Amino acid sequence: MSEDVQTCREERAFRLWINSLGVDTYVNNVFEDVRNGWVLLEVLDKVSPGIVKWKQASKPPIKMPFRKVENCNQVVGIGKELKFSLVNVAGNDIVQGNKKLILAFLWQLMRYNILQLLKNLRSHSQGKEVTDADILNWANSKVKNAGRTSEMESFKDKNLSNGIFFLELLSAVEPRVVNWHLVTKGETDEEKRLNATYIISVARKLGCSIFLLPEDIMEVNQKMILTLTASIMYWSLKQPAEEAPTATSNSENESFPNGNDNLSIEGVVPEASSSCPDENTDVVPPQLVEAPLSNTGTSLPVTEKKECIGNEAPPQEQDGEGELNKEM
Repeated sequence: MSEDVQTCREERAFRLWINSLGVDTYVNNVFEDVRNGWVLLEVLDKVSPGIVKWKQASKPPIKMPFRKVENCNQVVGIGKELKFSLVNVAGNDIVQGNKKLILAFLWQLMRYNILQLLKNLRSHSQGKEVTDADILNWANSKVKNAGRTSEMESFKDKNLSNGIFFLELLSAVEPRVVNWHLVTKGETDEEKRLNATYIISVARKLGCSIFLLPEDIMEVNQKMILTLTASIMYWSLKQPAEEAPTATSNSENESFPNGNDNLSIEGVVPEASSSCPDENTDVVPPQLVEAPLSNTGTSLPVTEKKECIGNEAPPQEQDGEGELNKEM
């Protein structure tokens, strides 16, 4: 795969992620739209509220070039404050549209956002930072506890290209969501593509935030594999609060503070249901639902009950009461 193709894919993923955060500025092209620094400041404020010094920022349209540099210098300064790796990176590099540095900065920003959200959801972490290793161990534990044999050695494990591990992980967090009749062995490129496409479809059906392409799974793009795994983990950790009080989580003791249940990796709460019934789920037809017993001692369908109520004669006691009123 050429470097240009990889760059285009990453630009697309970061563009979708930025726009999903709900920032005021809509991004059409990452490399062009971030050059004045304003969009990046908006993203930083979403990821870490209150960290941006807005009084020192200039809002577009910006005519003076040095104002753009000031914005981008603040972006780089905040990145260093968040412990990003920004060696020999200056605000002017962003103004000049250095694609490599822009992508590197955005990846660290996206990863920081993911880890912070997972940290907030995992009450048992007790303020401890969530690491890439935690995400890896969680995924492997989920699959193992579900009775599956697949394992992910790292986020660049080439065995992930067939997609089987992620399908088993999705099945582990929601057993009914995967139709195994649609899953291939993942031996050929075409079978891998089918599995990868199905993974993205199933994850989106659950409500996970997905920004990668099937090719990212087939070629085991380390960054995108991490975001996929973290998104599934985030969705799974959220479920206990949305289910009935009697529901229990797996051996991971998954729970999160009530104050953080409105967060999501992309900044918008997924609206998908916590359960995804498949074709085999039994649904009782409305016409078979029985109403309470009628006066005759037999149960009536709901629709017929309504008709009986509408046609019933008034009770005899009311007639007697009416006669008394006439005599008076």
